[in-house]
Amino acid sequence: MLQVLANIDTNLTYTCGDIGISFSGMLPYIVSVVVLVIKIVVPILLIVFGMLDLAKAIMAQKEDEIKKGQQTFIKRCIAAVIVFFVVMIVQMIVSFVSNDNDDIGSCLKCFVNGDVSGCKVDSTRDIDF
Repeated sequence: MLQVLANIDTNLTYTCGDIGISFSGMLPYIVSVVVLVIKIVVPILLIVFGMLDLAKAIMAQKEDEIKKGQQTFIKRCIAAVIVFFVVMIVQMIVSFVSNDNDDIGSCLKCFVNGDVSGCKVDSTRDIDF
């Protein structure tokens, strides 16, 4: 994913298929970074916060709070796994569904996966952001 993000030239203008929608290379780069952050950082934060809740409960040394902290930790771990796999499954579905001739599919592939191979470099338009 990071290698694909490095291939996005943020100074160029891209067009999705024959739709005629032109956009700066910065837009798919930002969306791809946000997807990457959701995929990696959110699960890590959920697990860290669950560990902190569990540690806080253990420090209290009350059996009820320890059990409650364990349940919270397990729920956050499950949520982290779900977040990671939902994003990954969406990326896989977009990759399978879109082919290079499909206009909407190439736009989705460009934004969700950060893969600009489905988009054409538009040399006729100059968009300044």
